[in-house]
Amino acid sequence: MSDDGHQNNGHEHVPSRQRRRFPGISSRAYEHPADRSALVALRKLSGFDTVFKALSGLLPERSLRLLFLSDSVRVSDQQFAYLNDMLRDACYILDLEKVPPMYVTQDPQPNAMCIGLDEPIIVVTTGLVDLLDEEEMRAVVGHEVGHALSGHSVYRTILLFLTSLALRVAWIPLGNLAIMAIVTALREWFRKSELSADRAGLLVGQDLRASMRGLMKLAGGHHLHEMNVDAFLKQAEEYESGGDLRDSVLKILNVLPRSHPFTTVRAAELKKWAESRDYQRIMDGHYPRRAEDKDTSVTDSFRESAASYATNVKSSKDPLMKLVSDIAGGAGDLGGRVRRGFGGFSNSAPRDGEPPTDTPRDSEEG
Repeated sequence: MSDDGHQNNGHEHVPSRQRRRFPGISSRAYEHPADRSALVALRKLSGFDTVFKALSGLLPERSLRLLFLSDSVRVSDQQFAYLNDMLRDACYILDLEKVPPMYVTQDPQPNAMCIGLDEPIIVVTTGLVDLLDEEEMRAVVGHEVGHALSGHSVYRTILLFLTSLALRVAWIPLGNLAIMAIVTALREWFRKSELSADRAGLLVGQDLRASMRGLMKLAGGHHLHEMNVDAFLKQAEEYESGGDLRDSVLKILNVLPRSHPFTTVRAAELKKWAESRDYQRIMDGHYPRRAEDKDTSVTDSFRESAASYATNVKSSKDPLMKLVSDIAGGAGDLGGRVRRGFGGFSNSAPRDGEPPTDTPRDSEEG
């Protein structure tokens, strides 16, 4: 399986190499804490259970499968054989017993998704197949198998359906408002779930450089020779730390309509995890097993998520996150900090004991 070489249709052959396998691995091993906490918050959203149960019975699962069967190419030993090898390999490495069906669909936009209610289906576009080399594609296939192992396909399918439904009922104010509340919550969860699936892709490909190249290509296209990983990661750092509180608010507004996190942010998050002790422990064979999942409580997941958020807020360079950290730490002069964060009120006279708002301050205060 994972150490078998193969020839493929038009793609450069990469010499086979042994990859580590993770028998019985639980999705908890690679899931981002924000993914788990966002999913718990989503399930607690008012009306979500009702919508979920209704749609689970109404969504045309069979129709979905027939659509791809009739209008896409199913990956097999006879069609896109190299993708079929990658798929089986990814399922072998993550110990996913049933290999999900995989389809290639004609679409110049590079994309991949894992959908389905009863069972997951993986779909990749021709734009993605044409864009990525073998090792980059291996990470993407692992990414989608990670979605399948985590059970993300159900929520992804509902998100796709509700997004379409919201467009149809946009003329009904209250109906659209209710649907968009759930869509917004689903998008927030799905963005976090992408960080988890990126980690699964790295566990499958076990080549950080290939994962990084794939993300860069999603951002900048075929011109890999014109791109640089270090420079790309610097963009992420600049995005995270640059600007003032106005930029922090704009970042939130920009990401709300998106289903995926920004590519530079995904690259930075993945590199950080690849250099962590958690990743190394998994590679050494020390990871949570699915057999232990039933013994894991929701409280433990909340505790892990809260600890992760606290660490992220404390270490974040984003001006808004710095302000949150300062407030949590009991920092004084909140009003002054907020005014300076939003660019200051240069026409206002400073209060007694307060420096002018256009006076340069320490960078720690934004």
